[in-house]
Formats: sequence, structure tokens, C-alpha cells
Amino acid sequence: MIAMTLAEVATVVGGVVHGDPALTVTGPAYVDNRVPVPDGLFVAVVGERVDGHDFAGGAHAVLGSRPTEAPTVVVADPVAALARLARHVVDTLGIPVLALTGSQGKTGTKDYLAHVLAAAGPTVATTANNNNEIGVPLTVLRADAGTHYLVVEMGARGIGHIAYLCDIAPPTVAAVINVGTAHIGEFGSREAIAAAKGEIVEALPETGVAVLNADDDLTAAMAGRTRARTLTFGGSGGSGEVSWRGVTLDELGRPGFELGYAGEWLPVTLTQTGAHQVANAAAAAAMALAVGRPLAEVTASLGSAQATSRSRMELHTRADGLLVVNDAYNANPASMRAALDALRALGTHRTGRTIAVLGEMKELGDGAVAAHREVGEAAAAAGVDVVVVVGPAASGIADGVRSGGAGHCELVVSAGRDAALRWVRDNAVADDVVLVKASNGAALEWLAQQLLEGGSTTP
Repeated sequence: MIAMTLAEVATVVGGVVHGDPALTVTGPAYVDNRVPVPDGLFVAVVGERVDGHDFAGGAHAVLGSRPTEAPTVVVADPVAALARLARHVVDTLGIPVLALTGSQGKTGTKDYLAHVLAAAGPTVATTANNNNEIGVPLTVLRADAGTHYLVVEMGARGIGHIAYLCDIAPPTVAAVINVGTAHIGEFGSREAIAAAKGEIVEALPETGVAVLNADDDLTAAMAGRTRARTLTFGGSGGSGEVSWRGVTLDELGRPGFELGYAGEWLPVTLTQTGAHQVANAAAAAAMALAVGRPLAEVTASLGSAQATSRSRMELHTRADGLLVVNDAYNANPASMRAALDALRALGTHRTGRTIAVLGEMKELGDGAVAAHREVGEAAAAAGVDVVVVVGPAASGIADGVRSGGAGHCELVVSAGRDAALRWVRDNAVADDVVLVKASNGAALEWLAQQLLEGGSTTP
């Protein structure tokens, strides 16, 4: 964060200082008191069960709705004040803000983009799932006078959410990766999701760039919602201005391909697993190109990018040789299919079986049963050897496997995580590949970790 006294913070957010107004904050803002930030600003949020003000002891400075034992800027609403403070920092720094959203792939794209831009200068990017009304300003407030680029992932739970986030961090470049069915239970339709996601390109100035997926109908149509220049990415028949061709996968499912822009084609070999990573990398490349980075620099950086977000296509080899793919952070129908395709590709290079341990996909609303069934059908169609369904909420996957080809796909239905873990431990052997995937709320990351007990290596 740029250095500010509490008096200056109070002026920006419309608050009153209780304590030393000359005290200077130089560290980032944070909301988790378990990891205090030296010289940072603790934001005391009142939640349903916990009041942050009760844990302000030891903080360097506090932004809250009442005085604490630490020097405090008191405001009516700390979350709203946090947003105002972040906007002030963005306006003061005047650096490019690259914002992105999408139903799936936005975190992978964000990670690629952050790595590419870091080669050109100090870059601050969203970490973990900090993509909401608290997470976005926390990301912004990690930037300081030395920051060259700010990469902000934005999520939405309803109409107006992304517009609000764009008011906190007005984008220079804004990307919509796709419009899928993730969170369709909250929105009701893909069209409603598109209405919300498209707010990110509506926030662009005329001098900005809207990066859009040419292969996604609802995303491509957003070109009419912005006054900014558009730059498309896509691989279907060279549909995008940034495109790819000749995709191959190695024994760990890592893609190699050529990336093209403005008539120039350069080779890329990614370090992460799954053919779906190609579109994520292309989206990141388009965003980097939009701020003037040359294609050669972009492709070289993509080839050295490592996964930085946990439980997303993480490959680990157990001491006995079992390969475990931990993709348990989140799930929706599209990402499930992509993970199953990656599992199939990994299986072609090993003599053992492919085992998919699949749990519930959340926030799918009335279409949840059908969506789970479709995933089961996709698993059978992909030729997965064994599907282990975890818990009653995911039972539709079992129905899909039965209808889609149970004759060649072994189906195991388990009551929950413990039973699923026991089955895999008792039946998976050294040369098998095990994919673990579900929405984060299903907590299957624990299962993946338990499978690796006894030591693992990262391929």
C-alpha cells in the first residue's frame, strides 16, 4: 500500500481517528488477524458469528466501525470504506488495471497473466478467492509505488456486483473468459450470467481494451456493450485474433501448441495439465498483448508459468507411484468435463486404470440433477475406468454413468468422503491415475491429501 497516515486515511474514507493521527500505514490491508501484517491496516468486519473488533489487539492500525485498543479510523461501514480507500490508491498510482471474469478458467487465466506481466515489471494479482467486495480492495491495497501492473479477478453473485467491483478498480483491460453454468442456481440462466459478467466491459473507457472469447456466443456478443476496442481469442478454426493450433499433450497431459497473433506464430509448451489450459493461456496472452507486451515475450513467459493456486489440477506422485490429480477447489459441468479429458489423456501414458473420484457441484439450482447426470455420462463417454461418486448430493453422476456406459466403466457409490477414501486406498495401485474433483464445499481436498500420506512428489 502507498504510505498514508491515519489522518489521510480518515480524509479519504470519511472517518474519525481514535489514536495517533500521524501514525503511518505502509503495509497492506488485511482481515485475518491470525496473520497480522507489519505496519498494515486491519479491517475489522462484523460477521454473523465473529466481530473483528474483538481481535484488533496487536494490530498496527485498524479500520473499523468503533474504537479498538489499537489506533483506529472509525467509519460507519468498514467494507464500504475499504472500497473507497482502494479506489484512492488506484487513482493515485495510475497503473494499468487488468480485470477478468468468467464462469470457469478465470483463476488459471489470472495466474498465467500475472506470471507474464511479472517478467515486464512488478505485478500485484489476486490471490486465493479474493474476488469479491472485500477481496478486490484487499488486492488493490497490496499495490504500492513500485507496482507496474494490477491484475484483478472479479466474481459475481448477482447483477451489479461486477459493476461495483469495477468502480473500486476501474479496468484498463477487461476480459470475459466465458459464460458457462457455474452459479446458474443464483442467476437462473446463462443469459442472466452474461448480463452480469458483461458489466466488466461496460466499465472500460474508450481507450481501454475488451478481451473476449470468440468461441463463446454470449461472450462474443459483449462487443456491443463496450465503447472500448475489442481483442478476441479463440481456437475454433482460427476464430480469435489471438489463436492457437497444433495442440499436443505429453505424458503428464501438458499442452504444447503454437500461439498466433497478427500473422506471427510462436511455440508454447505449458507446465500445467489439461488441454483446457490452452484457452486460459491464450486469454492471458491477449490481455498482455493489450497492454503492449510483445508476443515473443508473452510466449516465453507462458512456458515457464507454474501453478500458483492450490487444488487446481495439481499433480502429485505418491511414493509407490500412484498419480493423484487434486482438482478439488471448484467444479461445474464444463470444468468437470475438462478434468475428465485430462484424466483420459494422463491414462494413455500409464498401464493402470483411470479413477475419477467425483463429488457434488454446488450452486446449479434446478438444473443440478441433470448437470450431475451429464457429468456421469461424460465420464463414461471419456472411457474412465472407474467412477467413485462421493455422497448423496452427487448421486446424479452415478445415474449418468449407468446410462452412459456402465458396462465398461466400473461404478462405485460411496456414502461420503471416508467411504470413498477407503475404497481408493484399498483398490488403487501404483500405476493408476486418480482424479479428485468437486466443488470446494464438498471438501474433497482432504481426500486427495489423505491419499498422498506417506510422501509424494510433484512431477
